[in-house]
Amino acid sequence: MKNFFALLTVAASALMLAACSDGSNNDTTTESSAGSMTLEQAVNDNPARSANNLKRDIYRNPVETLRFFEVEPDMTVVEIWPGSGWYTEILAPYLKENGQLYAAHFAQSETRDYYVSSREQFAERVANDPAFSDVIITEFAPNADSEIAPAGSADRVLTFRNLHNWYMNSGTDGVQAAFETFYTALKPGGILGVVDHRLPEDRPDTHMDSSGYMKQSLAIDAAEAAGFEFVGASDINANPDDTADYPRGVWTLPPTLGLGEEDLERYLAIGESDRFTLKFKKPESSS
Repeated sequence: MKNFFALLTVAASALMLAACSDGSNNDTTTESSAGSMTLEQAVNDNPARSANNLKRDIYRNPVETLRFFEVEPDMTVVEIWPGSGWYTEILAPYLKENGQLYAAHFAQSETRDYYVSSREQFAERVANDPAFSDVIITEFAPNADSEIAPAGSADRVLTFRNLHNWYMNSGTDGVQAAFETFYTALKPGGILGVVDHRLPEDRPDTHMDSSGYMKQSLAIDAAEAAGFEFVGASDINANPDDTADYPRGVWTLPPTLGLGEEDLERYLAIGESDRFTLKFKKPESSS
């Protein structure tokens, strides 16, 4: 009988400890599903992330940015043109247990060397890095009929510093066509998150032709024309020291440093570009 009551006491103590533990970890459990990393872990305590990429967090603010886009670990997320995988290093482990990441990379029909090698290197990492093993590679081209994910399947579509490329190649039509593709992939109520280099609104539109900078107003207008509702903007990735008027456009600044040693200390002191961070929603009523 003594042993029976002793076992009851141990069991009751274990339940009390579990209850206390649940209460003390509310911040973690509310933002992560069972078995998933928290967002902070995916950014700060994640062996998939390279040392060089970690150094850029000061400019790219991944925790705050992904929180603004309301990304949760059980979601289906599409990352547009992931390049070498800067954000993929965060998103792939974060979504691995309970979510799904689609990486809509450069089109396989691309023949330009940079695009071909970038996609090949990304595919090799997906094939060989356990952190990337559940990533599904699709493709995207702004003026093509790209299926970046099954229609109506995505909770989030995220694009980081890509709009300027589509604008330089195809103007406003290219940006709007891209947004129409994202709209198709999203569920009703799904969110599109957009980050890009910001051109001051009082500059001529021609400054967008080759500088790599974009007007925030143009991005909003193109998204609304594609059917999105504008939810809001954040200054998470703002840099007031960036004047957006350099000899080689945004590529004058880190990390490219397109002028080499010329005025190097000046551009290092400015840091990476001033960026707008925009959130759009596919209407709940859309089919």
